[in-house]
Formats: sequence, structure tokens, C-alpha cells
Amino acid sequence: MRAVVFGYHNVGVRCLRVLAARGIEVALVVTHEDNPAETIWFDSVAQTCAEFGIPSITPTDPAAPELFERIRALDPDFIFSFYYRHMLPVGLLALAKKGAYNMHGSLLPKYRGRVPVNWAVLHGETETGATLHEMAAKPDAGAIVAQTMVPILPDDTAYEVFGKLTVAAEQTLWQALPLIMAGQTPHLPNDLSHGSYFGGRRPEDGRIDWQQPAQTVYNLHRAVAPPYPGAWTQIGTTTYVIGKARLAGNFSADLPPGLAVVDNCIFGVCGDGRAIRIETLLCDAQPVTAQALQILLAQAD
Repeated sequence: MRAVVFGYHNVGVRCLRVLAARGIEVALVVTHEDNPAETIWFDSVAQTCAEFGIPSITPTDPAAPELFERIRALDPDFIFSFYYRHMLPVGLLALAKKGAYNMHGSLLPKYRGRVPVNWAVLHGETETGATLHEMAAKPDAGAIVAQTMVPILPDDTAYEVFGKLTVAAEQTLWQALPLIMAGQTPHLPNDLSHGSYFGGRRPEDGRIDWQQPAQTVYNLHRAVAPPYPGAWTQIGTTTYVIGKARLAGNFSADLPPGLAVVDNCIFGVCGDGRAIRIETLLCDAQPVTAQALQILLAQAD
């Protein structure tokens, strides 16, 4: 059986390897050029294609007529999308004789749309997962084929959860493929009334509001901690990014919300009187010591 794959990121790499292991011929992979403005901490689909001898291309528009014609000429049984960043046109999906499927990083119908892992951590969820589903005109709206749950532990960052999710995506695809290839694809309901759609996030969305409760601020840090852009605050016009932090269990200092130094340790004091203990604070990607921060805070006063 023959497939065309749209893929990027670690999920794209691992799922591409699963297709090869299950004996599906991947005739073409459509992927993205890496963005030089983005921190590339993930594996390369293009390099994986080179390893397997699979043709790969990086068109900017998946709706381009020339791409449609190239895929039509390949006459694929399946089209798969594994963390490809654009919606695929319905006309293109129709070229797959036996179905078009997407791997999404949440337990649909929850967290449809962009960066679902980051949103789940931000909202304090205790679990998420990977969902293989049929592609439709609306994003993440098609029938569910299979799902695998992963836990989100209280101190997990989005980066750590994404590692679990990559394994879950591999397991989900591996288990679902025999039924898909046999023409016995499950069609489970994807009730959109029981979930929500979320858009993309920008680095500026990581600004910390210290008036918020400590758990809310901590969830923001976990959701965008490096290698993502990070939760950030400012002293004057200088920006400071939290690299690593934990909730402070026994914080009792009577201090206003914001950055503070107590007993030579850096804290972020929050609106509920609790705090997060900041183990790594960064300025221009360089660590800031408690002593240096204390001087800066005194000068700002």
C-alpha cells in the first residue's frame, strides 16, 4: 500500500518510521523548511527521509495546484498528516483512496487546534494524549480512529509532556495500522460540543501577571519553559525569562507580587501570597544570580 505523508517535528519522524516498519510504501513526504528564527530542538523529517531514501519536498502552500497534480499522479491509498503545520484542502484529501488521517496531540475532542500540549499544561490538566483521526474540512473534527492517554504530572513541563506524547503517537499508529490496512478502520465519535478549539501561542503570551495565583503562574512557566520561549517578566525595560522553577511549599515572606530575593534565593511572589522558587532566571539567555538580582531590584526601587 502506498502513502503520501505530510509531516514535521518528532511526531513526524516517529510516525514515518512506523509506516516503514508496517510495510507501507511512502511515495512522497511533504515537510517544512526549518525557520531560522525558531529554536530547532526536535528531530528532522527531511533527514529521516534521506535515511530511508524517500523523496521529500517543502512547498510553502499545500493547496498549490502543482502539489495536487503530483500527489494525484502517485495515486496514494492513504494520506497521513503527522504534525504538519497547515490544514490540507478537502480536494487533496480526496485523492487518498482508502482514507486520510491526522495525528493530533490531545485527547480529542479536547484541545483541538494549535499547540495542544502547551494549552493542556497551561490549564493544569492531569492527562492528555495522542489521537489518530480522519481528516475533514474543519481542523481536528473527523471521526476518531484510536487514542492513547499520557499523564501530566504536577511538575511536568510541556517539553516533558511532548516527549511522552511522541511515544503515545507511535503506539497509537502502530496499533491502528493493521485495521486501517485491512479496511476495518474504527470510526469513533468526535463530539465537538465536548471540547474547545485553541489557536497558536506567541512569545509575548508568556508575560507573567504576578497578581495571579502561584499555581496559575507556575502552570504558565511549565507550559512555555525552554526550549519554548519561556515565561517572562521585566524590571524596567530589561526582560527576564524563567528557565527552571518549582512551587515554593513554605513561603511566608510578606512581599509585594513580583521578583524577590529571600535568603539568597530567587522567588516570584504571586497575588495569593504564595510564590514560585526560581532555580534558573535568564537575561539574554545568561543565568542571573540572586546577588545580581538583589542589586537590580534595589536600584529599581
